[in-house]
Amino acid sequence: MPSATCGVPVAAGRFAMHSDLMSDSGRGGHYYWCTRHHRVETDADVCAARHVLGPYASAADAENALQRVQERNEAWEAEDARWAGEDR
Repeated sequence: MPSATCGVPVAAGRFAMHSDLMSDSGRGGHYYWCTRHHRVETDADVCAARHVLGPYASAADAENALQRVQERNEAWEAEDARWAGEDR
């Protein structure tokens, strides 16, 4: 029997899973992009979670966070349009 979430059956293994782990492996510090201060922050000075993107492995990755967000949003919007049969 399929597992259920909120009473809705879920097909195990049918959907792709994100490959990045969401845990702290204990490897050095992390970097974050602060949307409030528009700067890279570290574990030592990070703002509240609602204001940051990350963690990232490097300061350069954190600095490019908004560009990655924009690229992913554009890809998802194009996929939504393709799914809906719209031309973009």
